[in-house]
Amino acid sequence: MTAGSAQAAPVKASETTLQTEINRLINVERTSRGCAALKTDAKLTVAARGHSAWMAQTGTFSHTGRSNSNFVARSKAAGYATPSAENIAWGYRTAKQVVDGWMKSPGHRTNILNCKSKTVGVGAVFSANGTPYYTQDFGY
Repeated sequence: MTAGSAQAAPVKASETTLQTEINRLINVERTSRGCAALKTDAKLTVAARGHSAWMAQTGTFSHTGRSNSNFVARSKAAGYATPSAENIAWGYRTAKQVVDGWMKSPGHRTNILNCKSKTVGVGAVFSANGTPYYTQDFGY
C-alpha cells in the first residue's frame, strides 16, 4: 500500500502556499536556463503529498516510503503513468530556501533542469511539531 490522498493530512493554507511558490520558483529556474515551465499535475501532487505526509507522520526522511515504495510506484498508484524523478527535503522554512537547497545539490538540480520532464507535483506537509517535509515528483 502506498500513501495516497486519503492517508495524507488535510491540506493547510500554508502548505498550499508553499507548494505553489515552490512550483513558481522551479519554473523560474527552468525557464531562465532554456527549459519549458512545468505544468502542475494533480496526480503527481497526490503522490508527492502522500509521501510528504508519510515522512511527516513517521519522522522518516527517505525516498523509500510506506511499504518500501519508491517514487515510481507512488506516482503510478496515484494514476500517473510516466514519472521521471523525485526530490525530497525537510526543515526548510520557506519555498525559496528549499529551492535554493535543491539547486545547490547536483542531483536535485539535474532533476529540476531536466528539460524532458513536462509535469510536476509538490507536496509540502508539516509534522505534528511543525517541521515541513517536501516531496517534488516530476513526470514526462
